Amino acid sequence: MKFLIFAPGIIGFLLFTVGCSDKKQKNQAGPRPADSRKSMGVRADGFVVHKVTLTEKIVIPGTLVANEATEIHPEISGRITYLNINEGKFVAKGTLLAKLYDGDLQATLNKLQVQLQIAQQNEQRSSQLLNIQGISQQDYDASLLNVNNIKADIEVTKAGITKTEIRAPFDGRLGLKLVSSGAFVSPTVTLTNITQLNQMRIDFTVPEKYSTQIKIGQPLDFSVEGNNKAYKARVIATQASVIEATRTLQVRAAVQGNQSDLIPGKFAKVSLDFQPNPNAITVPSQAIIPQARGKKIYLYNDGVAKFVDVTTGYRDSSSVEITEGIKAGDTILLTGLLSLKPDSKVILADIVNDTIKSPGNKEEGKKQ
Repeated sequence: MKFLIFAPGIIGFLLFTVGCSDKKQKNQAGPRPADSRKSMGVRADGFVVHKVTLTEKIVIPGTLVANEATEIHPEISGRITYLNINEGKFVAKGTLLAKLYDGDLQATLNKLQVQLQIAQQNEQRSSQLLNIQGISQQDYDASLLNVNNIKADIEVTKAGITKTEIRAPFDGRLGLKLVSSGAFVSPTVTLTNITQLNQMRIDFTVPEKYSTQIKIGQPLDFSVEGNNKAYKARVIATQASVIEATRTLQVRAAVQGNQSDLIPGKFAKVSLDFQPNPNAITVPSQAIIPQARGKKIYLYNDGVAKFVDVTTGYRDSSSVEITEGIKAGDTILLTGLLSLKPDSKVILADIVNDTIKSPGNKEEGKKQ
């Protein structure tokens, strides 16, 4: 009976002794292989930073505008007696487009011309009498003043008649006719519009960082919806100041050649090249680590990964321009980034020496 009571206790004591012995042997055997690899460092590929020649090319929206465009309004109120608006047709400068009733002005002109003849005759008689001292100088001056007043009234009446004639201000194409013959119009009424299409222009804006790089005569390319044709233009003027609300500079360029297929108001995609930068630094895009404030990159320094801040410029699908934070000759890490921590030990598995494509064709809006 005593053997049966103490046997379970003896068995438990033996099992505890064997377990402690095995644990001690494992501890003496040293760290596991995984722990050993972790203590040695993270394996990662590196990239040696170098300088490249970077030609910045931005693509920005623009709007086609006519060299000259205006609405046609009468200068005075009146009834239209003649209308010569051929919709969509080209007209030469000075072409008579409409005529207002001027019967009252013509009658006034005839009256003044008769009065002028009589006044001039009186002035001639007064001049003869003055020569023989038949009248005073004052009487002669009065007759001469009357002649000059009538001449001035005639010029005013002729100017009023000219205002009844509505002519094309420049060579261009007419728009739609908005009035009919016989209608009574005022200066607020639009008869039609006219657009000069032989010298098109294009307006666009660039970020203020490029304001000092825009030069008069600088060439550019642009395209419009509806065809694959590439058009050329040259910068002719810039706004005197930057627009504060958008921090952009407005630019105007003249389209080269007579492009009859272009229509004012159309959207254009403008491609603008800037001066090449031979000392630009670009890195593969996978090396950039976005942060809540700014961007960082892992810099390899004597087997240790240093977490450094960088300032980026523009990017394409494979590379990013770095403007601040690293320099040519530095080695950055491309792989194993999720396993790295600041000041982690690193083992370089490979060095990428291939020259990456510089981000030379970038659309505005891909700013990092």
